[in-house]
Amino acid sequence: MTKVVLITGASSGIGKSIGEFLHNKGFIVYGTSRNPDQITNSLFPLLLLDVRNTESIIKTVLKIIELSGKLDIVINNAGVGITGPIEEIPSQEIKNNFETNFFGPIEVIKAVLPQMRSKKSGLIINITSIAGYMGLPYRGIYSASKGALELITESLNMEVKPFGINIVNLAPGDFVTNIALGRFHAPIIKDSVYEASYGATLKMMNEQVDKGNNPVEIAQVIFNIIQTSNPKIHYKVGSLFQKFSIVLKRILPDKVYEKMLMNHYKL
Repeated sequence: MTKVVLITGASSGIGKSIGEFLHNKGFIVYGTSRNPDQITNSLFPLLLLDVRNTESIIKTVLKIIELSGKLDIVINNAGVGITGPIEEIPSQEIKNNFETNFFGPIEVIKAVLPQMRSKKSGLIINITSIAGYMGLPYRGIYSASKGALELITESLNMEVKPFGINIVNLAPGDFVTNIALGRFHAPIIKDSVYEASYGATLKMMNEQVDKGNNPVEIAQVIFNIIQTSNPKIHYKVGSLFQKFSIVLKRILPDKVYEKMLMNHYKL
């Protein structure tokens, strides 16, 4: 039987690539966007959903179940970037990042679990980030929100496994998307103690995104996870260097690893 998939944040970037890939593989795909009326070139239906609004989440989930009779797979992809010295990032922007990257996915999961539990099957894939495995300079809030989602997934997977549901993480590295355009950049403040180092690091981050891999690689991994009867809890997709950096964090002393990161970012 054809599986029904919900992908949050599917109007562009990684979400759109995943949606198109699964659509072409014969899945029934529903994507979401905060502004679906502005998107005219989607291969699959785009529904209105803001992960910061619980009412909007519940309404859209119920609509998909009404249209298709079920919901088999949920991909929590909606997220936003944020950069800046933590001291200089407005508190409201920090809260907004967690509302989107952490609390939003939790609310989506809460909305879909009852239906999945009733049919004793379901797969939820949380799109996190390799940045969530380490505290990165000037990306601390982003690392924290994605790292928190990684940990909550581990807890949730144990709680729902008895009901035939799997919840897994997929952590991408740098991929060519428009995330830099939607990212909140704390302004580079003239004469700030962080002016030079943050400015240089921000430039490096944007260049890394521009040189990133094709997001179709992520879609292929998603497809493989769907085909797996007993998926792993953690998946990483990115360059060898990015994935190896996680291994190094496990084996190197903290101070050595910190020094390696500071050298990389020229701090």
